[in-house]
Amino acid sequence: MNDERLNNNDEIEIDLRELAFSLLTSWKIILISAILAAVIAFCYRFFFVNPLYESNALLYVLTKSTSITSLADLQTGANLTQDYLIVTKDRPVLEKVIDYLSLPEDYEELEKKVEVENPTNTRFIKIIVNDEDPERAKAICDQIAKVAAAFIAEKMDQDPPSLVKGGYSDGKPVNHGIVFYTIAGFAAGFVVAAMLVALTAIFNDDISSPEDVENKVGIKVLASLPIEEEEDF
Repeated sequence: MNDERLNNNDEIEIDLRELAFSLLTSWKIILISAILAAVIAFCYRFFFVNPLYESNALLYVLTKSTSITSLADLQTGANLTQDYLIVTKDRPVLEKVIDYLSLPEDYEELEKKVEVENPTNTRFIKIIVNDEDPERAKAICDQIAKVAAAFIAEKMDQDPPSLVKGGYSDGKPVNHGIVFYTIAGFAAGFVVAAMLVALTAIFNDDISSPEDVENKVGIKVLASLPIEEEEDF
């Protein structure tokens, strides 16, 4: 018997109508919390997050001296592509780019702005640069492609990869804008506030009616006595 009571007491019954009523009565708190979160997200995006612009260039490893009919040459080109990926983003190349363009960044800072990819089953090397200035992003991307090709030809004794496409940028930021941050902040504030109100209602142990006694304690109420208000003399 005691075990059954313990098990019954450990269970939490959720009254959906009561939960919905709690959410409706707290709509002002939920709305104010959502608006406050939206304002915070707006201010964060406006004051602390700068728009980023992307530029990309393409290098092709299969050069003129490579026989396209030779499977061995094709395999060699595929293997060289992986080596070129490392060289393109390595310190010697990026430091020369910094010198040529007189960039304010050091190697570590520039490296964070640069990504080098090899699309699957291709011998293309895609150079991607993100910067707060679209024109500077394009200039960095072009310079990396030129310096990397010259470095590969000089240091690795290989034909330089061909430049298929120079740096390109459409002038549109690649990170999310103010509208996205504001809407996301509003949604997050709304959900968090609603969850807090719901959890407060679910775990609220206050007893204010005979129904609460039956639901939370498990004891049926046989009678209730009214509270007499004190009279002022």
